[in-house]
Amino acid sequence: MAEIKTKKTAVSVADFIAAVPNETRRADAHAVLKMMQRVTGKKPKMWGPTIVGFDEYHYRYDSGHEGDMCMIGFSPRGSALVLYVLCSDDAEKYLAKLGKHKRGKGCLYINKLADVDLKVLEQLRAASYRWMLETHRK
Repeated sequence: MAEIKTKKTAVSVADFIAAVPNETRRADAHAVLKMMQRVTGKKPKMWGPTIVGFDEYHYRYDSGHEGDMCMIGFSPRGSALVLYVLCSDDAEKYLAKLGKHKRGKGCLYINKLADVDLKVLEQLRAASYRWMLETHRK
């Protein structure tokens, strides 16, 4: 079985964010960092080289593949601010009010925080975190 690439590391979250080259993306990363700390009550950790994650859970697939991952996280990528784990029973109601965004199966892509309603984003992050706690902490 292939080795898991996205593991918790000892890299400094502050240093990682400080090195983000795009000024807007760096400022947005600081804002999302504070938001996610409020939502989770947890300290951030780096997962792999580019994901800032909060809390963690153990997963196991039917195939036997298993590992650990952050419950929610984000990455200030070059093309977008990516927020990981877009799951909750009521995510659609938040997404309808969020503002300009794109989404993947479990990700939310935002060009810049100025494009979205920050209160709605925080409510969505809180709903996703609650969902993760309810479904992955048994």
